[in-house]
Amino acid sequence: MTPLTGRTALITGSTQGLGLAAARVFSESGCRIITNGLVDGRVVGADLRDPAAIESMLKAAGPVDIVVNNAVVRHTSPIEDFAPEKWNEALAVNLSAAFHTIRLTLPGMKQRGWGRIINVSSIYGQRGAANRVGYVTTKTALIGLTRAIALEVVNTGVTCNAVCPGTVDVPMHQGTSLAGKQPTGRLIPTDDVAALMVFLCGPSSNDINGSIFPIDAGWSVS
Repeated sequence: MTPLTGRTALITGSTQGLGLAAARVFSESGCRIITNGLVDGRVVGADLRDPAAIESMLKAAGPVDIVVNNAVVRHTSPIEDFAPEKWNEALAVNLSAAFHTIRLTLPGMKQRGWGRIINVSSIYGQRGAANRVGYVTTKTALIGLTRAIALEVVNTGVTCNAVCPGTVDVPMHQGTSLAGKQPTGRLIPTDDVAALMVFLCGPSSNDINGSIFPIDAGWSVS
């Protein structure tokens, strides 16, 4: 038996990159997978900018035991040039989608007496960066959301935690300079981040709640 056999995991933003790696690693750990656009597992599409679409997705998905809020958009611009529609999109996809997904899945988790919520924040949820106001703001807010939900689920069998990756090994980051970032000078493997998520859902994680986990090779303390 793999550690999560019989559990159902919803992983948003999982058609590529970290989300795709998480879907694979959770599947290898025994989970049934619900995601957007992934051919392996149960596929449920939704525009995460639209709360009604999120609700329809979750109704179609059925009971969910594990939620990984990984969906993200990135826009880079100084704030004076940051288009309002890009700001609204960042809030909707990076933050509000997580709120709605938790809001809609948590009652069932509480009723069943078990659930795991993982919010994918970032190194930029813990420190600032120029020209990334939408990304920094929403990733910081996900940490606050994690702490607030964690206090609401005490003694319910549900936990809520956040992971904060540094620069991960995905195509968009390959070949870019890591100067001033990971002290190791290496990209963070996506499978390592996914393995941390699986651990937070495993049998040794019952008392891990409201925690924020950097996985950045020391960037956040350098």
